[in-house]
Amino acid sequence: MAPELRIMWEDWADRSLPLPAYETPGAAGADIRANLPPDQRDTGITLQPMQRLIVPTGLRVEIPEGFEMQIRPRSGLALKHGITLPNTPGTIDSDYRGPLGVALVNLGADPYTVQHGDRIAQMIVAPVVQVRMVMVEALGETARGAGGFGSTGRR
Repeated sequence: MAPELRIMWEDWADRSLPLPAYETPGAAGADIRANLPPDQRDTGITLQPMQRLIVPTGLRVEIPEGFEMQIRPRSGLALKHGITLPNTPGTIDSDYRGPLGVALVNLGADPYTVQHGDRIAQMIVAPVVQVRMVMVEALGETARGAGGFGSTGRR
């Protein structure tokens, strides 16, 4: 049985908008929509180039213990308009119960208006493993060793 994500509307939210949904049977992420406050629904919210802001979704969530919610950009918005997330992927912990907002940034050359009901991001719910931190005097050897950025070659 699949884990359950409990969702609650904010008091002011437009309940006629669809909840997050997987748009195709093979989709890994469920699309999240902008649910704007009543005074912004007709005009939308305009992001100027290089501007960052949090777009409300009108939702609160209860993520199952042992899971996280990752918020990721939508590839079409990123490619066509330069709209992405400044902290991608954003992580929402299972003990957070506040409003679900999506931080967006406009990396494009033109202003972009987010309209009420637009699909603005996608969410992925994934298992989390919390490790035990152990201080040691040496680390195990590997063929790569300490090679960092670009050390494995171009191809």
